[in-house]
Amino acid sequence: MSDLFSPLQIRDVEFKNRVFVSPMCQYSAEDGMPNDWHFVHLGARAVGGAGLVILEATGVSPEGRITPHDLGIWSDAHAEAYSRITRFIKDQGAVPGVQLAHAGRKASTDAPWRGGKAVGENDGGWTPIAPSAIAFNEGFPLPREMDESDIQEVVEDFRAATRRSLAAGFEVVEVHMAHGYLLHQFLSPLSNLREDEYGGSLENRARLPLAVARAVREEWPENLPVFVRISATDWVDGGWSLEDSVWLSARLEELGIDLVDCSSGGLVPNASINVEPSYQVPFAEEVRREAGIATAAVGLITEPKQAEGIISNGRADAVLLARELLRDPHWPLRAAYELGADADWPVQYERAKPRH
Repeated sequence: MSDLFSPLQIRDVEFKNRVFVSPMCQYSAEDGMPNDWHFVHLGARAVGGAGLVILEATGVSPEGRITPHDLGIWSDAHAEAYSRITRFIKDQGAVPGVQLAHAGRKASTDAPWRGGKAVGENDGGWTPIAPSAIAFNEGFPLPREMDESDIQEVVEDFRAATRRSLAAGFEVVEVHMAHGYLLHQFLSPLSNLREDEYGGSLENRARLPLAVARAVREEWPENLPVFVRISATDWVDGGWSLEDSVWLSARLEELGIDLVDCSSGGLVPNASINVEPSYQVPFAEEVRREAGIATAAVGLITEPKQAEGIISNGRADAVLLARELLRDPHWPLRAAYELGADADWPVQYERAKPRH
């Protein structure tokens, strides 16, 4: 029996296996609306056998998008537009999830293949907001420091987006607190220089992220899971650390968050990161052990036996694959075969299923 292909039960949701599709921005929407590209992209990963398919970082407000071409869920019309996608994902036996996000100071930029630099207001851009008026890097827009009303508005935007996510048919919501976006910006002392109750101490810097997590958990049905993605370390001395992440994860568990998705980095542009296979798995392992919460591991997980070992050795409860699933949308079906596990193939593809 394969541990990777054993079911995972979280609240009332059963994931048929532990292979989850990591959120991956496509920069292909107009006005935040999903289109045929998103339907095919996400549907293909569900057809490919993943247990959970999570949408890309989805803006809780227009200003919360990374680029003018990101998905959003700030209106009822957006929620309705996702229903075709969530219905198809469920029909393939996968669970549909959405990552709710606000980009903060990394907003109003262009798609990576167009250079990723600032987008001016004449080209559809806007003035970003952030805990402190510090640009991410040279060539990025200078954000406006948030006041109390901005902070409360962000909490309410996440709350409203959570309600719309349920109406859209999602069964998992993930709060994005990673990769240098707004909630991560509040957490890290490198980007949060505030001197009020939202800055300074660890508890103060975590005040807004925890308020968002609380609001999402309150709005989301009790029987459905809430995940949080964190950057477990900034990879910079004096920045957010793994020890901080363990503390935060324990607080999230107290709020009823079900799983912490452990990534890293993204806050500063020139962090020195030793990237190698499974390089972020120790973060998921440490958080799982020390904070007593389920975790998912991500980062250069590409081989079936590698993923199987992560689960069978208790280092994480699930694995999230990103680029490997861009290369091979049917990776879960191939991995099941290589591990000697049985996986249900779409009946339309059954004639191609290899037999042991």
